[in-house]
Amino acid sequence: MQTPVTLISFQDLLAAIKAPGDSRDILDPATGEVVAAAPVHTTADLEAAVTAAEQAQPAWAGLSHVERSAYLNQAADAVEAAAEGLAELLSREQGKPLNGPNARFEVGACASWLRATASFELEPEVLVDDGGGRAELHYRPLGVVGAIGPWNWPMMISIWQLAPSLRMGNTVVMKPSEYTPLSVLALAAVLNQVLPADVLHVVSGGRDVGEALSAHPGIAKVMFTGSTATGKAIIRSSADTVKRLTLELGGNDAGIVLPDADPAAIAEDLFWGAFINTGQTCAALKRLYVHEDIYDGVVDALAGVAAAMPMGVGLDEANVLGPLQNKAQFRIVADLVQAAKDAGARIVTGGNPEENQPGYFYPATVVADIGNDNPLVAQEQFGPALPIIKYSTVDEAVEMANGLDVGLGASVWSADKDAALAVAARIEAGTVWINKHGNVDPRLPFGGAKQSGYGLEFGVEGLKQLGAPQVISY
Repeated sequence: MQTPVTLISFQDLLAAIKAPGDSRDILDPATGEVVAAAPVHTTADLEAAVTAAEQAQPAWAGLSHVERSAYLNQAADAVEAAAEGLAELLSREQGKPLNGPNARFEVGACASWLRATASFELEPEVLVDDGGGRAELHYRPLGVVGAIGPWNWPMMISIWQLAPSLRMGNTVVMKPSEYTPLSVLALAAVLNQVLPADVLHVVSGGRDVGEALSAHPGIAKVMFTGSTATGKAIIRSSADTVKRLTLELGGNDAGIVLPDADPAAIAEDLFWGAFINTGQTCAALKRLYVHEDIYDGVVDALAGVAAAMPMGVGLDEANVLGPLQNKAQFRIVADLVQAAKDAGARIVTGGNPEENQPGYFYPATVVADIGNDNPLVAQEQFGPALPIIKYSTVDEAVEMANGLDVGLGASVWSADKDAALAVAARIEAGTVWINKHGNVDPRLPFGGAKQSGYGLEFGVEGLKQLGAPQVISY
């Protein structure tokens, strides 16, 4: 039976997440205005949430995959019914515009990911069946999954964590970023209209809550998306309870443009690979290596696209780029671009934020003639500033691309598919895209290499990561 959905408008969502007790104002990063007050939960609230999730888990696990998938499809319906209200809240809290690959796109992706996760088939795998015996590999629910999310794609990444967890029979306790709690609280309120009681909880607290969650003996697994430093802290705090972990950490993704590429043809795709969500994406293109034969052409074409993209307050339908989400991230980007200037790099476009404006706006910035060891290249900027590095040989480009201790994604750009595939095979990254960058797909496993984390998300392989493998032999 379809559960009625009542949380639809922006005001409905704010009313649903308003709670008694301590709270703090969340400010719009584009205007500095108050969006709403977010509850400030404590470790006692976390304890209550984990207890409730533990109690609800056996009944949820007792449902079949088909039954749990039906709930996920109903949850997708609820998200679609509330899509415009969710997008407005996301735009005001996170800063991303409604239009373009931004707020409405993110909310739509939430519904799509729920439906995709519900559709995957995960049957027992027959390992041996030779007449002398039979063995099957099954995946059983883990228990309670703890999910710790970031501020850049707060709704979509929450779905990436909770959808497969629920599908596999686990219950979930989520801890959103302190920068974007409203988005996750609202999303959970929408989902909880159709989900059984207590299978999904959100605890909106500070660092102490995150630390308590990652160490809690009632949490069987932690899923985390965020910085490598925080991921290492979660590894340490989870060790005593031997938790399973899925960690999607920092990227600093490289792109390599081969000499046969057409600069004008690839410029817009390069731009969105780097500047989607104003550069605040783990798997965004963050350093671009271009062959010397077409270097100037790529720099000029990319700068032309960047200069033409409208940036401003997210609720203005004309804008496709927004502010940095917070002052600390604005400062990181500004300092890295300044370091590039100081070293003699060429600022082709951007690099000159307006002073005394209310929001954390940093213009789309293209930086050329920069050394590979410059901080803007070697450190993940996580913002709208792309360094473009010249290379002479493919071996040189591959060596520079592989030279850092991270490897989430990468890309190769060429008119020759075979040449691109040959280079892709040499790159140390969890995903390598050809003539595109950052195009995640719910059907395709996604995870990092080196210090970009471990564990897989998405698809059937992602479901398996949310289950305990069990071999039955008879």
